[in-house]
Amino acid sequence: MKVLAIIPACEGSTELPNKNLRVIKGIPMICYTIRNALSSRYITDVIVSSNSKELLSLARQMGAITRERCQDLCNPKVSIDKVVWDVFNQLSLDDYDCVVTMQPISPTLKAETLDKAFEMLFSQDFDTVISVRNQAHFYWTMKDDVPVPMQSKRVNRHLLDPFYKETGAFLISRSSCIREDSRIGQKVGLYELFGDEAIDVYSFGDLKQVENAMNRQLTAFYVNGNETIGIGHITRSLQIADEMFSKPDIYYDYNRTTAASFGQTTYNLVPVDGDHGFVERMRDSNYDIIINDVLSTERDFMRSLKDAAPIAKIINFEDEGEGASCADYVINALYENSSESNAICGSRYFIIPKQFLIYHEIDIGDCVKNVIVTFGGADPQNYTETVLNIISQPLYKDVHFYVVVGKINKRIDVIKKYESFTNVSILYDIDNMAEIMCRCDVAISSRGRTCFELAALGIPTLSIAQHEREERHTFVCEANGFVILAPESDVKVIENAIHDLVFSDRENRQELQNKMIIHDLRSGRRNIANILNNLEGYSNEKQ
Repeated sequence: MKVLAIIPACEGSTELPNKNLRVIKGIPMICYTIRNALSSRYITDVIVSSNSKELLSLARQMGAITRERCQDLCNPKVSIDKVVWDVFNQLSLDDYDCVVTMQPISPTLKAETLDKAFEMLFSQDFDTVISVRNQAHFYWTMKDDVPVPMQSKRVNRHLLDPFYKETGAFLISRSSCIREDSRIGQKVGLYELFGDEAIDVYSFGDLKQVENAMNRQLTAFYVNGNETIGIGHITRSLQIADEMFSKPDIYYDYNRTTAASFGQTTYNLVPVDGDHGFVERMRDSNYDIIINDVLSTERDFMRSLKDAAPIAKIINFEDEGEGASCADYVINALYENSSESNAICGSRYFIIPKQFLIYHEIDIGDCVKNVIVTFGGADPQNYTETVLNIISQPLYKDVHFYVVVGKINKRIDVIKKYESFTNVSILYDIDNMAEIMCRCDVAISSRGRTCFELAALGIPTLSIAQHEREERHTFVCEANGFVILAPESDVKVIENAIHDLVFSDRENRQELQNKMIIHDLRSGRRNIANILNNLEGYSNEKQ
C-alpha cells in the first residue's frame, strides 16, 4: 500500500506573520509536521507544496519531496482541496491508495496518533478520517434577527452532545475521493484529538500555548504520609502539583500510605510496593522530573533511582538522609543556608497553604485578648497539656486560648477535660488554620512549618522545639521575631515565657511582628514553580 502525505505551506499570514517558519523549541514549526509524516509507519512519500523558497529548502533538507506552488493557488480564498488537486495533477492517482493532508499548524501532533488514525481508516473501511476536537459548549445562532439557542436543554457542559471542530492535524482519504473541490468520501470517520495534540496555531496566543505545551515537564512525585509521620509531605506535594503546568503522577508506598491520605484529588495516584517498587516503576520511564518528598532518603535508594531514570532531574524536599547528596537539588525552606552544592535553602521556598494567601498580617492591639496554641499533629512532648495546665490559672481568665489538637494526638481524651474552662476552645482537625490564627494576637507553637504560617500573618510567637531536629530550623529565631525555647525546657521556663509574651506591651509585640513580615513568605510556591518549570535555565544559573 502506498500513502502520500501532502503538506500545504503557503508563505504569508496576516494574523501571524511567517507562521510556518516560527521557531518553537529550536526548530521551525513546519518541521514538526514534516517529521511526523516521515516518521509514520504508513506514509510512503511526503510532498511539501509552497511558494516559499525558504520553506521548500527546509523540506528538502528534512527529506521531503517539494513542489513549488503557482501564485494563483496562494490566494487566501483558494481552498486546500485545490492545492491537493494541483499536486495530484503532477502525479498519478493510481500510484497511491491514500492521501493525507497535514497542515503545519498542528506541531503538537504525535506520529503514533497519526498512525492510529490510519489504522482506524483501514480497520473500519472508512473513505475519509478527519482529525477533530470536541468543543461542546452552549452555542447560539440568529433566526430572523432573534438569538436562538442551539441546545434545547441547559445541562452541565460535560453532558452536552459532542460538537466537533476539524483541526489541521490530518485529513486522510482514499485516493478515489480526491477531487478538485473535495477530499471527503461517503463514509467518514472522526478521530478525536485530546489536550495538547488538538491545538492549531492561528494566532500569537496559540503559538504561546504550543510553546508552553512543548516545554512542559513530565513529573513524578514519590511521597508518603500516615498517622506516625503526619501528612505534611502529602499536603506539600499536592500544593506543588497545583503550581505546575502539567499533571504529575503521584506515587506512594501502599505499605505506609493509603489513597485516603490524599483526600479528594483528581491527580493520578499510583500505589507501589516500597522504595524498590517505585524505582522499578521509574525504570525506562520518560519523566523529566522526579520529586521525592519522603523526609529522609538512603544512598542506595537514590543511586538505584538515578540508574533507573538517568535522564530525569531528581529533586528532594527537606531530605536529611545520606541519599540527599545524590539528588540534583534538595529544596529546604527550614534552613537558611547549607554547605551542600545541590542545596536550595531559605524561607523564600516555603509553600504556604492557599488559604493564607487571602489574609494579611494582623493588627497589633494594645493588649493580648486571644492566643492560638498549636503543637502539630502528634505533639510527642505533650506540650499542649503543659500549656493548658499553665493557662488554667486565674491569671489568664480574661485571655481566650484557641488550642488546636492534631487528629493523631494520643492525649485527646485528657485534653478534652479543659473544655470546661470558659477561656479555652479545643479545636480538632480544623480545615482553615489561617482563619483561626487571624483571630489571635500571639501564638504558642512548636518549631516546625506552622511557624512560617504564623510569620506570614505577623503573629508574635513563642516557639518550643519538640526535638533536636526542630531546634535546627534556622528560620525560627529571635532575629526573625520569635521567642524560642529549647527542647524539654523546664515547665517554669515555659510558664515565664508564656507570661512575658501574653502580657507584653504593644511596642514589644509590634517589634516582633516587624521582624517577621520583612520576609516574603507568600511567593514560595511561585519560586519553586519557577525552578521546576525552568530546570535547565536554573541549572545554568547555579553553575
